[in-house]
Amino acid sequence: MPEVRISKTLSIPIEEIEISAVRAQGAGGQNVNKVSSAVHLRFPAASSSLPDELKARLLELKDRRITLDGVIVIKAQRYRSQDKNREDALGRLRELILRAAAPRKVRKPTRPTKASRKRRLESKERRSGIKASRRKVEAQ
Repeated sequence: MPEVRISKTLSIPIEEIEISAVRAQGAGGQNVNKVSSAVHLRFPAASSSLPDELKARLLELKDRRITLDGVIVIKAQRYRSQDKNREDALGRLRELILRAAAPRKVRKPTRPTKASRKRRLESKERRSGIKASRRKVEAQ
């Protein structure tokens, strides 16, 4: 059973990926009108065999290539050859999945330094003085 290797431990069966050839857009002369060299890749991530945790992280990504139904749609038309465009589309799918699989950095909560707190208070005091000087002076 052929599969697309994502990493050493992760791969996707090729049957889960729908690849179709379409005509490329843009300049290319007569060739572009008669040859379907662009590739349209559709990968239903929501119903795929990926681990559930990775699936969830993949669908959380803010990427315009992921539809609301959880289908990843990639159009590759960078090259004039259909085979190269197919490899390009699979490579971009691989990068997207690896981006979702990368462990997230845990944020360490930090506290403001003593000097920064002091600067902040001095700045507030200075601003307060400026505003106070704009007030109406009362006669005594």
